[in-house]
This record gives sequence, C-alpha cells and structure tokens, in this order.
Amino acid sequence: MSLVIVGSLAFDTIETPYGRREKIVGGSGTYCALAASFFTQPKIVGVVGEDFPEGILEFFKNKKIDIRGIEVRPGKTFYWEARYGDDPNQRSTLRTEPNVFENFRPQLPSDYKKADIVFLANIDPDLQDDILVQFQNPKLVAMDTINFWINTKPEALLQVMEKVNLYFGNEEEIRLLTEEKNLIKAGRKILERGPFLVVIKKGEHGALVLEKDSVFGVLAHPCEEVHDPTGAGDSFAGGFLGYLDKTKAFDAEREIRRAAVYGSVLASFVIEDFGIERFKSLSPQEIERRFERFKKLVSF
Repeated sequence: MSLVIVGSLAFDTIETPYGRREKIVGGSGTYCALAASFFTQPKIVGVVGEDFPEGILEFFKNKKIDIRGIEVRPGKTFYWEARYGDDPNQRSTLRTEPNVFENFRPQLPSDYKKADIVFLANIDPDLQDDILVQFQNPKLVAMDTINFWINTKPEALLQVMEKVNLYFGNEEEIRLLTEEKNLIKAGRKILERGPFLVVIKKGEHGALVLEKDSVFGVLAHPCEEVHDPTGAGDSFAGGFLGYLDKTKAFDAEREIRRAAVYGSVLASFVIEDFGIERFKSLSPQEIERRFERFKKLVSF
C-alpha cells in the first residue's frame, strides 16, 4: 500500500440550512485519508496543534492510516469557518486562521519517499513543490488547489502542474485557472500543461474525467438532503486515489473510470452528515451497495 497524502488537518465551524457545528474536525488531508482508507492504508502528512484531539489520531490509526507524517506543534490547529446557503455549491468563507500550518515545512519519513502515489492537496503551491522533490520515483502524482492560490500564486501553481500526472479541480477553479468558460476546453488546456488526466468536480452534477483522447462523465448520487458539503471534493479524491492504489493500475482506462465512480460514491456519503461523522459509521458493504446502485443509474 503506497499512497501518501499531503494536506491540512483542521478545525471547521460550519453552518448550513441543517444546522451549525463549531470546531469539528476537518481539513483536506483528513477527508482524503479517511476516504482512501476504505481501499488501502494511506500515509498522511500534515501538522496539528496541541489542541487537536488525541482521539481523532487514534481513530486514524484504527482506520489503518499511517500518521507518522503528522507533526504535533505548540499552538493552535488550522481553523476555518464557512456558511452554506440553500445551494450547497455556494459557500462563504467567514474566517481562516492558518495557526501552526502557516510555517509548516515537513520532512518526510524515509519510507514515505518511496510512495507509488502522491497527492498534494489544496495547500500553498510553493509547499507542494518543496514536498514533491522529496519523493524518489512516484508512479502517479496528483494535485488539487483552491481559488486563493490561483489568484495569489498562479505562476508557482502552474510550475507544480507541469510536474504532476493528475489534476483535480472544481468547475470554478478550472475556469479561473484557464480563463475558459467551456469545461471541456478548460480541461484540454490543463492537459497541455503536463497532466495526462484532469478530473473536474461538478458537485451535485458529478464529475468529468478528461484524457487526451477521451472524456468520461460520472453522476453524483441522487441526494435529497445535503447536510454538509464540506470535504466532498477531498473525499472524491481519496476514494479515487485509494482505489487506484489498491489496483495498481495507474493508467488503465477501465480502472480510472471505476476510480471516478468510487470517488463519487465516497463523496456521496460524507455529505450526509456534518464533518467526518459519516465516515465513523460507514462500512465497506455500504460502499459496494452504492457502487452497484451507480451502475444501475447509468445502464441503458
């Protein structure tokens, strides 16, 4: 099992039409690692403050997540606060406090450097680049980003993109990055930058997977109540990469398409409750049943 995830571990305060939760555990690395843990035994790299719950670290270990790459530093854990309206695709960030994450420059454990798959979550592109050079010979490097880095560090972001194989982005990020309104054209532009695979996350409308000569679309699972959309994209990436790590078929079209469906399945579960709560009760059997349901949704 050889997937290393580099991302944030955080406290989130989230308000949606279904309620408000204060200082619940979140972060891109958290969601991605938990989703991937249903397929493989991921390694996670991140930093937390002394206020981070020891019980959550134990939960990670119980899920077979390797946490040797998590540093515990004096100070407070990364904090993020947001509010969602009736449209779960629209949110307002109310507060961001980097805290111990602000000066995070990890040195990877030696065995982490031999990973087959590396995921650089939506962190500072300069940090993504610093971390990437520590890996020896990964077979698949994936990255994600957010609007903040596209607006503030576009050149650094594009430099990292030239070194990766797979780019994850949502509709807004893809359009902002390429200045293209049409998603297919936007995806093609990113393919020209270096990645051989672009995954465009479309929220409640599923995802598009673009390669040089093909386009594959996957639905989102029909859901009447989205309690908390936070972490859906990171869970998608975790399910996607976790499945590929399990199969070791990093460039097989059939497995990439199945990975996209599994990513959508994991994302569909996390939105059913606030934060990571749904992952605490989720079983592999539920995942497989929903995977089969996805197949029925698109069979004709």
